[in-house]
Amino acid sequence: MVRLTIDNKKIKVEEGTTLLETAQKLNIEIPTLCHHQALKPYGACRVCLVEVIKGSRLGLVASCTYPAEEGLVARTETERVKRARRLSIELLLARCPTSEKVREVALELGVKKVRFKEEKEECILCGLCVRVCEEAIAKSAISFINRGADREVTTPFKIGSLACIGCGACVYLCPTGAIKIEDVRKCRRLDFWNTKLELKKCKVCGKHFVPLVELDYLKDRIKSFEEMELPEEALEVCPKCRKRILSEKAGEFIFGEKYP
Repeated sequence: MVRLTIDNKKIKVEEGTTLLETAQKLNIEIPTLCHHQALKPYGACRVCLVEVIKGSRLGLVASCTYPAEEGLVARTETERVKRARRLSIELLLARCPTSEKVREVALELGVKKVRFKEEKEECILCGLCVRVCEEAIAKSAISFINRGADREVTTPFKIGSLACIGCGACVYLCPTGAIKIEDVRKCRRLDFWNTKLELKKCKVCGKHFVPLVELDYLKDRIKSFEEMELPEEALEVCPKCRKRILSEKAGEFIFGEKYP
């Protein structure tokens, strides 16, 4: 355990806890656009900057990546911190001026207009999509390419990725809505990744609802967990039909007869 102070509040946390996590335990709000508790910290957006005092040294650090240390003193609301955060969000707002999430955070930080040339990008390069694909889904279907002003996230060779299963985890975590997913007839499209995947038809209602490659992926994952006694057939039924079937079985179990 390590003891530290954030905004004059003392706290003891486990070694390895970040300053952002420590602040959250104290109900101290720190804005961020690239953090998710289920993924490794990345420190891309720089909106979560805080000021730390360690001995005689004082500096600005990304709270999502900086570990709590014994005797550390951190401040989250100094003028220096506010100016740094406003500059970070102003740069992101100039990059993605139409993003509702970026505009929302900018407004919270007091930034209403930008002094820099506006671009027409949708991606803020937060890396959430790359990390969730690699760490949670274990597919690494997308990654960063190039450096500096040319840096971007895409699939290998910018063509449809053979590793993508169309699960939509990247869509769910994208803070700007840059990544979109659409089911059109028998196909799932992720145009941001130049990817099209064939959908599986529900055995009950006939609706196409899940990519075939994702279904295979789920079957393999479930086989690796022996304690999960779930028949493979359950995955071949859409969520709506699965819910209805489970409700009927629950009614039969409770009332001893078919329950509508």
